[in-house]
Amino acid sequence: MKKIFKILPLALLISGAVQAGTENPWYVGARVGGTSFDNVDGELKGKDLDKDDWGGGLFVGYNVNSWFGLEAGYTYLGQADYLNDGFEVQGIDLVGKFTYEVLPQFDIYAKAGGFVYDADNSVTNNDESGIAPTAGVGAEYFFNDDLSARIEYQYYNQIGDTQQPGESDVHFYGLSLVYHWGAPAPMPVVEAPEPTPEPEPQPQPEIITIEAVGAILPFAFDSNKLTQEDINLLQPVVKQLQAYPDTKLYVVGHTDSRGSVEYNQKLSEERASVVAGYVAKQVGIAESRIVVQGRGELEPVASNDTEQGRAQNRRVEVFVPSFEVTKL
Repeated sequence: MKKIFKILPLALLISGAVQAGTENPWYVGARVGGTSFDNVDGELKGKDLDKDDWGGGLFVGYNVNSWFGLEAGYTYLGQADYLNDGFEVQGIDLVGKFTYEVLPQFDIYAKAGGFVYDADNSVTNNDESGIAPTAGVGAEYFFNDDLSARIEYQYYNQIGDTQQPGESDVHFYGLSLVYHWGAPAPMPVVEAPEPTPEPEPQPQPEIITIEAVGAILPFAFDSNKLTQEDINLLQPVVKQLQAYPDTKLYVVGHTDSRGSVEYNQKLSEERASVVAGYVAKQVGIAESRIVVQGRGELEPVASNDTEQGRAQNRRVEVFVPSFEVTKL
């Protein structure tokens, strides 16, 4: 148990150093002051004790919010002397801290929690460890956002054992110096800024849908020639492409079912390429805006059993899909 109390102060300082580089509501401090042993019982009762000594310790804390925080630290509470020996107490504080802001730079607070103690009676050579309740009050003054000082009193109830090594209340009263980083320090009172006029409402953009435009160009049997009639049917599509430079043109060729599947696939691609070539060269539409496909005989729109149906299937479909534009 004694090894733990010897190592803890160093661990608390290392913990504070690790956290100092982050924007967190942490703080670290040191305190020193006087101690007094009271209500002594057990083997120490009735002995002529020197009940006053000095004490101090190190602590770290974390502010959960503006009024509540958690603290842990090592505290040495001194000893009640008897002849050349005494009853010595040290331990670890684990408390909650409740804060009330009186002024922008001045707080009062209360603490309550537990004290994991080690009580050593060198008169009887007995040692006792345990947990005792503790509570305290204090006041804190902030020099700036990073540094504050405290004056405080803390009470430790019945530390030790009535049989061995003895038992006593301990009172601590002293001063603390605290360093904060990222802690919610009291804010100075500032005047509220004058209200700014509400900005005038901005016109909301209107989204307009441009309808799709397309045409179906018929082709003669086994032909990939573009006729004047086909060119006339293309004009609404061409106007759409010229009016909206971001649009794309889709050109899809088809055939009837006469001939082999391979031949018809090639013929459908040739028909689509002829139409795409006209739009690119004669109209001046960039080839990157044209998508060319051949579907062969796979997508008939009429029966291939009649001449009339086969004529409808020999075609090239051209279209610009619908799209939306924003108008202010």
